[in-house]
Amino acid sequence: MFEVYIHVPFCLRRCGYCDFNTYTATDLGAGASRGNYANMVIREMKLTKQWQLDHGIAEPPVSTVFFGGGTPTILAACDLVAMLDAIRKIWGIAPDAEITTEANPDTVNEYYINELAAGGFTRVSFGMQSAVPHVLKTLDRTHTPANVAAGVNAANKASLRSSVDLIYGAPGESLDDWRTSVTTAIDLGVNHISAYALTVEPTTKMGRQIAAGTLPKPNDDDEAAKYEIADDLFAAAGLEWYEVSNWARPGYESQHNLGYWRNVDWAGLGPGAHSHYNAVTEADHPQSASLTAPAGGGCPADAGLGVVSVSHGLRSWDIAHPRLWGTAINENRVPWADSETITPEENLEELIMLGLRLHEGLDLDRINRAINDAGMSSTPQTLRTVSVDQLAPMISEGLITVSDNHRVVPTRRGRLLNDSVIEQFFDFVGV
Repeated sequence: MFEVYIHVPFCLRRCGYCDFNTYTATDLGAGASRGNYANMVIREMKLTKQWQLDHGIAEPPVSTVFFGGGTPTILAACDLVAMLDAIRKIWGIAPDAEITTEANPDTVNEYYINELAAGGFTRVSFGMQSAVPHVLKTLDRTHTPANVAAGVNAANKASLRSSVDLIYGAPGESLDDWRTSVTTAIDLGVNHISAYALTVEPTTKMGRQIAAGTLPKPNDDDEAAKYEIADDLFAAAGLEWYEVSNWARPGYESQHNLGYWRNVDWAGLGPGAHSHYNAVTEADHPQSASLTAPAGGGCPADAGLGVVSVSHGLRSWDIAHPRLWGTAINENRVPWADSETITPEENLEELIMLGLRLHEGLDLDRINRAINDAGMSSTPQTLRTVSVDQLAPMISEGLITVSDNHRVVPTRRGRLLNDSVIEQFFDFVGV
């Protein structure tokens, strides 16, 4: 599978809890402006495609596209459609592809949604966060619950799938407030809901308010109680958890996010976006052999292929500031800030961390193959494995279950203590 993520770094205003790579200015220089953004991303697509060709990467047609931010819907709908059309021309798009954009309920209306549907989008993820006005105010959100309902109704009329995102644990949010938000989201009739615990970063406005004592610090026990409330209410409404923070009716899971958790290939486009490739062939060309961006960011778009010497995984990330990102594109360079090789041991760690977040579970047989791919056998003649018997303490603690086909699945207690589950599994594996 191959996915494409497009980061749109523009917002009308920065929310107090947000530490994403977003900006409120309309023009950030070097062509990175709201009005020209689609053109710049399309240029990056072409540079990225050339880089893939130069490094022996032949991807299948794109299976999912996701526009995130920031606020993608701050751009004109025709700009989002133009970027999608470019993906179709450059890589091709699978017939049943999932095409999603995040949307701020303040920035879309029925006309906008209809234009997305006509342009090939299949799904809209609305940033609802809460249905309680005082919680929305604490989060610095400007939309109203009515705007969310209007957006979902417009998407339904246009035959687009809808999802809503919720945040729990905001300062001053009571358990009843959270129940109101969850039930309101369910009553919208959407088939997918994400619910994330509030993470407070010290550099944000909210982080400074908490440090100064003007807002209370989020409480772990409160967040755990809210997670259980959400899980119970979603389940009663027919929404099943398929990832620690995501619930959906069967068949309505976010295929794009599942791709991340299953560790597929994806190209990230836009300032600060990350890319991931499971197998990259190095070339003997002096500028591209290391597969690491030269100083100042970017890889030459015309790097020679040379003789293939080795294959490995690769992770890269774009330059974060839009002006410097745009400068690299204007110089015909893939606008990477840097990249790194994914070692077999790092790949093993990622398989564990991602697999233990999913309802489909962690494939123990796959993990055992990865252990030995990482060269972690106790002797060259002995294959090291993790057995079901070794996992018995975690099973008895009610953290995981193990299916007959050797899938390790976190229980609800295991989801609440996910970091601990992952650490214990690392100990078994020896990473």
